[in-house]
Amino acid sequence: MIETHAHIYSEEYNDDRPAMLERAWKAGIEQIWMPNCDHATIDGMMKLAEAFPGKCLPMIGLHPVYVKNDFEKELQIMEDWLSRAEFIAIGEIGMDLYWDVTFREQQEKAFLYQCGLARRHDLWIDIHSRNAFWEVVKLIEDFADPELKGIFHCFTGTLEEVKKAIELGFKLGIGGVATFKNGGLDKVLPHIGLEHLVLETDSPYLAPVPFRGKRNEAAYIELVAQRVGDLTQTSKEEVVAVTTRNALQLLKSADHGL
Repeated sequence: MIETHAHIYSEEYNDDRPAMLERAWKAGIEQIWMPNCDHATIDGMMKLAEAFPGKCLPMIGLHPVYVKNDFEKELQIMEDWLSRAEFIAIGEIGMDLYWDVTFREQQEKAFLYQCGLARRHDLWIDIHSRNAFWEVVKLIEDFADPELKGIFHCFTGTLEEVKKAIELGFKLGIGGVATFKNGGLDKVLPHIGLEHLVLETDSPYLAPVPFRGKRNEAAYIELVAQRVGDLTQTSKEEVVAVTTRNALQLLKSADHGL
């Protein structure tokens, strides 16, 4: 399995990170993709990438929740890192209109700038779009580069949104919400081909049932795979095989071939 989105550098793992990672490897996870948040998360992320080469793979980007008035300074830090280290994607980037809309304009500018970084460096993008799916879609369409590809991380949308994301050439990141009783994905996933999906946990957030409300971890991706299988009337093994292939195609598109 490939875990396409986990904040394993989070301080929530400071007491048991080695054990948490060992559980992930034992669960059959071959790679953990690490999205960045802002300048403060880079060092911890890069230490893990160095300690587990080929297994813990870093992205670089400015998360929309961390976009403030100084966002241009943060973007410069991201760009500097791109010139001196290897990353698999620009992420996580996007818009978040759930917590605060104060910096909406800055979020839009930061997203478009980072889309430009992705294209200049032949990378894909990992999108956070909480309460902002159509706003992000408009920005992608305004950016108007058909080669821009990536993942709508933590996808919980409607079939109409599924259709649009696929039309744009993006994969859908499915995580613990798929196991929630009122998560809504039970009405959507049966109508989506596995070729459009990748698996994630968004650890330490959004733990799947039966761990909902507790700290999430990468090993729980097994529960997500099983739930996707149940909803699509497919075996867990087939879900793992297809979503892993989808994830590897993204890496190949970024010319990393890992």
